[in-house]
Amino acid sequence: MNSLIKLELTRALRNRRFLFFSVIYPSVIFLLVSNQTGTVDGTGLSVAKYVMVSMASFGALTAVLMGNSERIAKEREGGWVRQLRLTPLPGRGYVLAKTAGAAVVSLPSIVMVFLVAAAVKDVRLDTWQWFALTGAIWAGSLVFAALGVAIGYLASGDAVRPITMIVYFGLSILGGLWMPSSSFPTWLQDIAKWLPTHAYAALGRAIEQSQAPHTQDIAILVAFFLLFAGGAAWLYRKDTLKA
Repeated sequence: MNSLIKLELTRALRNRRFLFFSVIYPSVIFLLVSNQTGTVDGTGLSVAKYVMVSMASFGALTAVLMGNSERIAKEREGGWVRQLRLTPLPGRGYVLAKTAGAAVVSLPSIVMVFLVAAAVKDVRLDTWQWFALTGAIWAGSLVFAALGVAIGYLASGDAVRPITMIVYFGLSILGGLWMPSSSFPTWLQDIAKWLPTHAYAALGRAIEQSQAPHTQDIAILVAFFLLFAGGAAWLYRKDTLKA
């Protein structure tokens, strides 16, 4: 399993085109949507600080979800996964290796958004907040890395991209990464607060407000991680039994 993890890390870092896209893309969006002044209602955060957490979370989501799902679907079609079936690698080992590889890609995208926010928009936080934000958003991205593995095993090579895009944009928009969920109708807000992306961004905003993350948000992320990782491992074992 350790060898597979090292291989996934190496492959993730060698994919320079995807790495460039996942790192630069969220920073550009941040610059485009953080020009407003004032604060975001109900948070006390400036628009730049609010959008910074949203785009750092969105960038990590882009890196781990888009990369994992399509890569796995291609590996299944190319026969690489079939070779892994001949080894004693357990399903949890496969999911862990894919999740670790995706996590390496998500970290630069988070850091880049923070650097742009501090240098261009003059966002200022305490030192502990910068480190806590980086750690919380990076750790939270593992939830969506596991989801990417599950989608890669659930969908065929032709269907994986549209399915991933629907999930990707749906979670991003409804989770409040593109706009405050407080602007949604009440019934939609009730749905959004149970989504993993909503809880994900809430972790960072709590840190910006010098508050402890809400227990409910942490519980939601843990529950979805167990659901996605367990589903991905089950799909891997199910696919193995077909061989």
